[in-house]
Amino acid sequence: MNNIFSQLDTSSWAAYKRSLGQGVETAQELGVSDRTLTNFAASFGEFLARNAEADLPENKAVKEMWQVADTGDQKVLAGLMIKLAKKAYQENL
Repeated sequence: MNNIFSQLDTSSWAAYKRSLGQGVETAQELGVSDRTLTNFAASFGEFLARNAEADLPENKAVKEMWQVADTGDQKVLAGLMIKLAKKAYQENL
């Protein structure tokens, strides 16, 4: 599954959402469950919270929300990101 997400387009927020949505769709076509995707997204979110620079106010807000969230809240945030990405991808089909 890491290979699916290794090719994310980070040139813009819109491109990132679309490419992430495409990765989610591909993973689901390969039989990856929503629960597994959410757990992966939560792990990825934790990695970003620890290692990514919060260079914009929006990134800082998300990073701070992630840091104060408990594990359940983090999974909710991860699940919402997956929904957002899938919607962005499907709107561009």
